Amino acid sequence: MPNYDFSAPRLFIDASLSTGQVITLERDQGNYLGNVLRLSAGDAVLVFNGRDGEWRAAIAGRKRAEQLIVQEQMRAQDRLPDVAYVFAPLKHARLDYMVQKAVEMGASRLQPVITRFTQVSRVNSERMRANVVEAAEQCGILSLAEVADPVPLARFLAQRPPERLLVFCDEAAEVASPLQALHAAGAPATGIDLLIGPEGGFADEERALLLRQPRLARLALGPRILRADTAGVAALALIQAVLGDWQGDIR
Repeated sequence: MPNYDFSAPRLFIDASLSTGQVITLERDQGNYLGNVLRLSAGDAVLVFNGRDGEWRAAIAGRKRAEQLIVQEQMRAQDRLPDVAYVFAPLKHARLDYMVQKAVEMGASRLQPVITRFTQVSRVNSERMRANVVEAAEQCGILSLAEVADPVPLARFLAQRPPERLLVFCDEAAEVASPLQALHAAGAPATGIDLLIGPEGGFADEERALLLRQPRLARLALGPRILRADTAGVAALALIQAVLGDWQGDIR
């Protein structure tokens, strides 16, 4: 990774960014800059919107941080590898953790799917989006992962493009080495869907449906049973190392 100033305050701004633009801060953003970070008028922050790259901006305001004056672009916009993280939702703090780590690992899309043994019936999509933004702010990420609405697993499988590679984390997989399985699958031209199941695993009919998918890589993540949030981080690391942007470009 190129040299990067991780000490610089960083803020997501949902507005277009260009030199000289004046942005009015929302109250919570002004409170964060002024009362939490103790910044004042004239201090610099880095801002990004997921579209226009990263920019340096100066704080303006008399009594509190009220505006940002955009000065110059620091980094051009990039794009995330086409890796969708498809998962059975977890409860509260563990879902927050899983979303944050998926963003840090470079997932470009977060797709919750409902399976027979999914323990969470409702998903707070706005909370997920807030976690995406927070992780991107803290980790120097320029592009924001898309947050999709939950769908039943069978519907997701029926609607996904068949030419995409489906990486299915399956404790019953015959291939002992996940690296071997990914190398054998090869990098597809149309992207990757990584599927992590619920704590109780997939039902028999769900596994049978998965095994009928046209382009499939089954991964066994070692000799121990991993919790779903741990399995997601481990699998994303393997994918990025073998097929993703840890080793080169992925379309």
